[in-house]
Amino acid sequence: MIELQGVSRTYRRGAGQEVFAVREATLSIGEGEFVAIMGPSGSGKSTLMNLIGCLDRPDGGTYRLGGVDVMGLDDAALSRVRSERIGFVFQQFHLLPAMTAQENVELPLLYRTGFDPPRSARDLLTRVGLGDRGHHRPGELSGGQQQRVAIARALIGDPRIVLADEPTGNLDGPAGVEVLDLLAELNGEGRTVVLVTHNPQVAARAKRTIRIEDGRIVADQTTGKAGAP
Repeated sequence: MIELQGVSRTYRRGAGQEVFAVREATLSIGEGEFVAIMGPSGSGKSTLMNLIGCLDRPDGGTYRLGGVDVMGLDDAALSRVRSERIGFVFQQFHLLPAMTAQENVELPLLYRTGFDPPRSARDLLTRVGLGDRGHHRPGELSGGQQQRVAIARALIGDPRIVLADEPTGNLDGPAGVEVLDLLAELNGEGRTVVLVTHNPQVAARAKRTIRIEDGRIVADQTTGKAGAP
């Protein structure tokens, strides 16, 4: 499903300095996998996730998503790919404070005219254990509850891929475990889950761990089954 071959991404800093965020990354992630991309701060793991999620464009190499060469797509086509195929979960939640939980979950539907979601926002909030919190605004919810709202929002478009960038980074232990349990359940339903983390205990919940250092993939280990919390 996800095929990167020799993908690189560089940035320019002052005085023309070129910084490699990702260096010639080659990896394949199949449908239904649960993969953790792990590395220390500044290793390039979030940039790699942004490339996988079509939030950023590689400078070189090739990237095919579901058999489609996304390197040649224009911005509008990339936006459709993100909207139709990928659900995003971020460390900072990115919920709109003036909207209720249900309205936040429904927000992505504004960008998919004519799309009839298989599950309503209310059903998805129930799915993540917040069926009685749909009318609450983010400021009235705990961090763990806000992240579960964000997961419901990521699912409203029925994506086959869920990308989660440090989804437990702002949560305490029990709330973080609840979020990881949800991601494992989504993977159990057949969705591909790619989790970015610097935490070995979080990475252990995945079935495969890809380690990145200084922009390079340095290890790729399959455990065969999801780890315990």
